[in-house]
Amino acid sequence: MDFSSAIEFIKQFETARVMAYIQAMDLKQVMEHPYFLAGVGVTAVIAYLMHWRLLLVTVMTITGFIYLLSYTLSQGTSLEDGMPTDALMVLVGGGSFIVFLAIYLLFIRSD
Repeated sequence: MDFSSAIEFIKQFETARVMAYIQAMDLKQVMEHPYFLAGVGVTAVIAYLMHWRLLLVTVMTITGFIYLLSYTLSQGTSLEDGMPTDALMVLVGGGSFIVFLAIYLLFIRSD
């Protein structure tokens, strides 16, 4: 058996190449990509139908934080005048809501 093609395929996943790809990614572009959205949606639906609560909460939490972070970064945050901006308040409030929702769904709610 010749494993040279398999080895070449696996070499694409070297740590240096993966880290360079991740650093070159644009968060906003990834969040708007249809394959990413479809993958997240399919994963969430499968987790919901199979009653995999941990996977569902993880997908919802990570996706929520990514959207929240991209919104906040697009609005701009500054503490120059000593008062937090509206975008920073949205980040703090939205992050708190997501954390409390995840805690509720994982630990408090029982089916």
